[in-house]
Amino acid sequence: MSMLIEDDPANRRFEILVDDALAGFTQYVPRDDVLIFTHTEVDPGFQNRGVGSALMRGTLDKVRAQGQRVVPRCPFMAAFIDRHPEYADLVTSLD
Repeated sequence: MSMLIEDDPANRRFEILVDDALAGFTQYVPRDDVLIFTHTEVDPGFQNRGVGSALMRGTLDKVRAQGQRVVPRCPFMAAFIDRHPEYADLVTSLD
């Protein structure tokens, strides 16, 4: 099973492709150098196979590489960051 995470700025989301099929996405609202993540979805056919975690890891790695920060309003992303403190430095607030 090959997984690829890509940013789709036109749709304001990062997508995960599994064997070239869209398996899930996480939506964001861009604000300067911050991405406000609002919703994550994994196709039911790909759930419980590590796709959501791979999507989070790949998305956060790309955000870090681009020098951006995140506001995890999506509960799935917030819970992932809580379980993986190596990504906690990417979290910021909008004050």
